Amino acid sequence: MFESSATPRVFGLPPGADFPKALVAGLVERHKTLPPEALARVTLVVNTRRMARRIRALFDAGPARLLPKVQLLTDLGKGPDTADIPKAVSPLQRRLELTQLVAGLLDREPDLAPRAALYDLADSLAGLMDEMQGEGVPPDVIAKLDVGDQSGHWGRSLQFLQIVQTFFGPSDQTLDAEARQRRVVERLAAVWAVTPPAAPIILAGSTGSRGTTLALMQAVAQLPQGALVLPGFDFDMPASGWHDLSNAMTAEDHPQFRFRRLMDRLGLERGDIGQWHKFPPSSQSELLSNSLARNKIVSLALRPAPVTDCWLSEGPGLRSIMQAFDAVTLVEATSRRDEAVAIALRLRQAAETGQTAALVTSDRVLSRQVTAALDRWSILPDDSAGTPLHLTPPGRFLRHVAALFQGETSAATLLELLKHPLCHSAHGRNTHLLLTRDLELHLRRHGPAFPGMHDLQRWADKHSDPSANGWVGWIDSTLLGQRRTEEIALSLWVTTHIDLAGRIAAGPHRDPAERDSVHSESAQSDSA
Repeated sequence: MFESSATPRVFGLPPGADFPKALVAGLVERHKTLPPEALARVTLVVNTRRMARRIRALFDAGPARLLPKVQLLTDLGKGPDTADIPKAVSPLQRRLELTQLVAGLLDREPDLAPRAALYDLADSLAGLMDEMQGEGVPPDVIAKLDVGDQSGHWGRSLQFLQIVQTFFGPSDQTLDAEARQRRVVERLAAVWAVTPPAAPIILAGSTGSRGTTLALMQAVAQLPQGALVLPGFDFDMPASGWHDLSNAMTAEDHPQFRFRRLMDRLGLERGDIGQWHKFPPSSQSELLSNSLARNKIVSLALRPAPVTDCWLSEGPGLRSIMQAFDAVTLVEATSRRDEAVAIALRLRQAAETGQTAALVTSDRVLSRQVTAALDRWSILPDDSAGTPLHLTPPGRFLRHVAALFQGETSAATLLELLKHPLCHSAHGRNTHLLLTRDLELHLRRHGPAFPGMHDLQRWADKHSDPSANGWVGWIDSTLLGQRRTEEIALSLWVTTHIDLAGRIAAGPHRDPAERDSVHSESAQSDSA
């Protein structure tokens, strides 16, 4: 597929390009004169499932042809060369282990942090471990840092770092996901150095922001038939601008700094980076022309701070500034709700006119607000980040059940659980909903704020439905009086939690087989 080259083979695509579409177009273009089976020998390694799905969809759109193999970065560890590397431990297991170690440290040194920060500290340590393993930095390197002016704070931090030391031993049985991925990349690089694969391997869409990915990119680029395709590569920055990015102290926050670091590792300069695919002139629509002009402006605007004097020398040469930003709109919202509604309206317009639109944001609250606004028009967006487990219906239900152990059940908590779709989801749910509605009206009019069995029984005695007494008895046995103050083992907490959730989900009318089925499904959900 590729001609022999004395330098590593690295390509790029400019910002604003439809990366999957351009990647597929460039791949097909390079196989026009090759046998049909040549494309089937190609392995495409991409960094997200969304990109993998899009690439497959573009090939599925036709014409009919043999397809390349599309893999994720995380799938590289499933081959025969890495079969002996143990599987990574569960992230939950690692956090629980860290929680125990942090708890022991706080017992010995109570002045380090409050007990309430136990789980936050464990999460912080887990994130730090991921960073250290991804970058290949052992704990002893951090311990040797010279931070004399921060000795007091640093000394306390080192006590927590000693906990991390436990998981950086030589044993392969304690590998986290990041540690295992790095071990996989190191193994593949060693194998490829001795017996490089004859078939083409193309790693596309990665920037090398993590040390493990950067090491893999170096290994692939040096293969006889390996290539990298970089996303959002700035072809408009002059060679002097690229040279200024070599200083990490002044340029590390620049969007192209990771590419500069990769080029330094591979011994490349800006002129060695080719464009993976150029669309023919017939496809240069006004929108694409504006995008190219906008790239030039953004490239100049983001030059490193020490060389911003180039604004004065190069700025006057940009003649189409207004035209470049003709399709760009600035919305200054007065509130988060207005911001979400404005975005949702624009996405709705795109859906109605058959356009492709995307919301790019790091604010998960904003994305959920936009999703809620789109739901008013029955539009379900494809959220690449997914829905957090605790915000799904089963997750919310389990959280409501867990809240019963924390204190006396209030009227609001009681009604919230009774109205949940998974509560009393077996036989007789319609009657359950009618009784819940009547009970809600009674509690909102007459109270009390924390109803007990006597309050509910008086209401049931006056109700016209004879099943109200049995229903209230079920509430008393499941939703009331569940507060627990004693300290018990986590395994017992989980068992108690799942058992109570199963009884609440099944309702008062159930046989033993139904109860066991609910409990089994709940246990499987908890395990997942």
